[in-house]
Amino acid sequence: MSLTLRTREIQITKLYPLAISRGVSTGSRNLFVEIEDERGNVGLGECAPGTGFDDTLAAIAEQEIRALFAGGIEGFSVQKVWQRGYEMGMNPSALAAVDMALWDLLGKQANMPLYRLLGLSNQSVPTSVTIGINPVPVIEERVPDILRRTGGKYLKIKLGNPEGIEADKESYLAARRVAEPFGVGFRIDANGGWNVSDAKHMIAWLAEHGCDYVEQPLARGEEAGLPELFSNRPLPIFLDESIREAKDMIPLADCCDGINLKLMKCGGVTEAMRIVATARACRLQTMIGCMGETSVAISAGAALGELFDHIDLDSQLNLNPDPCTGAQMIDGVVTPTDAPGHGARIA
Repeated sequence: MSLTLRTREIQITKLYPLAISRGVSTGSRNLFVEIEDERGNVGLGECAPGTGFDDTLAAIAEQEIRALFAGGIEGFSVQKVWQRGYEMGMNPSALAAVDMALWDLLGKQANMPLYRLLGLSNQSVPTSVTIGINPVPVIEERVPDILRRTGGKYLKIKLGNPEGIEADKESYLAARRVAEPFGVGFRIDANGGWNVSDAKHMIAWLAEHGCDYVEQPLARGEEAGLPELFSNRPLPIFLDESIREAKDMIPLADCCDGINLKLMKCGGVTEAMRIVATARACRLQTMIGCMGETSVAISAGAALGELFDHIDLDSQLNLNPDPCTGAQMIDGVVTPTDAPGHGARIA
């Protein structure tokens, strides 16, 4: 069966700029991929950049995707297409867009929601909603708006402030104070913004101030410090940037409590399933997060929701506007639709 490839760039604008330890993102140019079969079924995928590649990734991704298709993918399984793209050295976000579109296409060909095609239900835990690194007055203004507007049950607070851990403490306490009327839980993501000494101090301090877990305390490349943090830790430690593929987990399985995968980071649904299986074999908890994604990529992630202990699929809630429709926030849970495939479309 012959396949037709189409691509389209869309400028994405964030409602609130997202500041993390590595920089600030106000929006991005996201690349959307359509793969159409001879019967008119169209699979839709999305390539969304991480912080620092907001306006440069789409052009690179399009070149890589067209090179993959130029080699011919007709008659290949999704797994085989993913492996070919991986061996070509494709950017994982570009590979994720193709992989996502092919899974969406399979769902439409089978007339099944993606979650059912994967043998899952549409049940999952509530998502975190995120507040970036900001001055205290900004946090005091934005946190109530985010929680009121989204109905989120958990607040993820970005720390790793370049001004140091005292600024982190002020931010955390401010967010907790204004979020208290909403009755939410609290999580922390340092995005690798601490050294070992500061991380040890902050994890102990956060444990005394109602935090559920700490994500990526040390920068990627600084994993040698993890065993010291992991020993006698008062809070669970999750790794994000340190783990991009399933194989990255093996040497770190004994110095973390769980992993956070992202479709854009690992290359899509195909590798995400392998990461979850590896994490379970290593007796680790699982989390799925996102980059600057619209409802397209979020819907693909939501289709896997039942596999995760924690969910952080909220980027679509901070777009002005989201140019796409798909999975809906229902009582704090990002819930996939029952439409065939991942159920998302460009509005």
